[in-house]
Amino acid sequence: MAEEQLKQLRERIDLIDNQILDLLNQRAEVVLAVGKAKQGDERGFYVPSREKAIYERLTGNNPGPFPNDAVCKVFREIISASLNMELPLQVAFFGPQATFTHMAAMQQFGLSAQLVPLKSIPAVFEEVERGRAHYGVVPVENSTEGVVNHTLDMFIGSELKVIAEIMLEISHNLLSKTGRVEMISKIVSHPQPLAQCRHWLETNMADTPLLDVASTAAAAQLAAEDETVAAIASQAAAIQYGLQVVKAKIEDNPHNFTRFLVIGRKSPEQSGDDKTSIMFSIKDEPGILYRMLEPFSRRQINLAKIESRPMKQKAWEYIFFLDLIGHVADRDIADAIEELRTHCHFLKVLGSYPLARSGSQSGDHQA
Repeated sequence: MAEEQLKQLRERIDLIDNQILDLLNQRAEVVLAVGKAKQGDERGFYVPSREKAIYERLTGNNPGPFPNDAVCKVFREIISASLNMELPLQVAFFGPQATFTHMAAMQQFGLSAQLVPLKSIPAVFEEVERGRAHYGVVPVENSTEGVVNHTLDMFIGSELKVIAEIMLEISHNLLSKTGRVEMISKIVSHPQPLAQCRHWLETNMADTPLLDVASTAAAAQLAAEDETVAAIASQAAAIQYGLQVVKAKIEDNPHNFTRFLVIGRKSPEQSGDDKTSIMFSIKDEPGILYRMLEPFSRRQINLAKIESRPMKQKAWEYIFFLDLIGHVADRDIADAIEELRTHCHFLKVLGSYPLARSGSQSGDHQA
């Protein structure tokens, strides 16, 4: 009786799978029609605001028991394959593969996109600026260790726009070839993961030398070649390089996120739930810092972040990076920026883009 019931249930699953397949192909036909309708459209075929609306609508309407996180992952790949049908999407990222920036790129663009690893943040900017990649993915800040200054510096001389942001939850693992802690004679990783795991390392591996390397993927590769070396890296790196987990989730902060930026040549449409990033250099005057923020305070505009970087051309002068909630097309935002401009040597809007949903995958920046 149980065997017959199991057979009937599996037949129902097969029938549902066939229905899903038929619906996927119906959706693909509509996608191709959309691609034809958008030919010559200067807004481009990748629309972050549209994707965000899809995820929010589906998760909002989902009655369960299929979990919302899985809904997003499934539709991430459906959307990725659909975009690839319109035009093969090339995305440069700060690599190599199995790094956390790679994971962020996969989270944003799916597995159907052509993800191209590059050795530096400037190389990602150049690849997009020269049109060899449609978009680029670079780290910009970590909730524990702060900003990635190199990324901020690149915007000073670039005309590229921020078109999306990616939030990735960070979870670090101690990996080795044998999985045996007594075999470990040194630990290697990118400086950011080493810093994010400082307390755990001091408590549990205080006598083990720590070495900086260019990326967590490079660390995993070293560990794969030498059983006395352990790497701090992601679960994806463990799989790619055939490593064992000595200890999982060794990050000091359990609520550790890294924020990545997607860069491109055209600004996206409004989503209704946006963030705007600007950069500017202010005139050196008494009370200027107060006057810099006052246009936003008076209009009750929420400032999400402010960061300063020294200008390389002039000593003791600074460039400020500001994130605020809202879109540059909003009247209050536009008026506040124009008022700020009167106090600036220069001001550039880096982009307005949809606020990121938090990622469920583990990761870290660069690394």
